Amino acid sequence: MATTELTKDTFEDTVMNNDIVLIDFWADWCGPCRAFAPVYEKVSESHPDIVFAKVDTQAEQELAAHFNIRSIPTLMVFKEQIGVFSQPGALPEDALADLVDQVNNLDMDEVRKEIESSEHSHDTEHEHSH
Repeated sequence: MATTELTKDTFEDTVMNNDIVLIDFWADWCGPCRAFAPVYEKVSESHPDIVFAKVDTQAEQELAAHFNIRSIPTLMVFKEQIGVFSQPGALPEDALADLVDQVNNLDMDEVRKEIESSEHSHDTEHEHSH
């Protein structure tokens, strides 16, 4: 599967309706972004079950602002609607392929437990402040 262009109108549906979504935040004027594009495209072709999306930060400034994108390219990964990875900078092909494998093997039950326990610890802090 080739890469998919995301807009603020399609973003939520894409993340909600797919198990794993990688998102490349990029812009046309950005040299490293253009260099990363064929690598991203190539790795996407060997993972047809995963959505490899792109957000043009020029056209989609609201989305870029929402995710506090400060430098591009920035790669984000969502698995089961949870952001599990976010890092600026282009990755070499083997590192990107390795990241995809890691996300594929990620135990989301463990991730949810971690999120719940960190949210729970925040809750108890608030209770003491009353």
